[in-house]
Amino acid sequence: MTYVVTENCINCKFTDCVEVCPVDCFYEGENTLVIHPEECIDCGVCEPECPADAIRPDTEEGMEEWVELNGKFAEVWPVITEKKDPMPDADEWNGKEGKLALLSEAPAE
Repeated sequence: MTYVVTENCINCKFTDCVEVCPVDCFYEGENTLVIHPEECIDCGVCEPECPADAIRPDTEEGMEEWVELNGKFAEVWPVITEKKDPMPDADEWNGKEGKLALLSEAPAE
């Protein structure tokens, strides 16, 4: 099993999860984070730390697409190991639906 970052992280990018990860398996894109599915050790410490409730176990229904996206982007984005400020309007985006279309494939600058 692994944990994955899902749609609600898009345009929020809270990094509380990064700070607690014991294996540094988070990677940073321009407007979201991902977890490398093959590096995640399934400890689960990141899930309750996410203010956007965007981290889910891959065993939940419908997570196949997210496992694929997390794995794809973790291969090309830089690792993130320290907490940063969220996106400027993160609180406004938190909880909005339909954000997948906003996913930027660009790595963080």
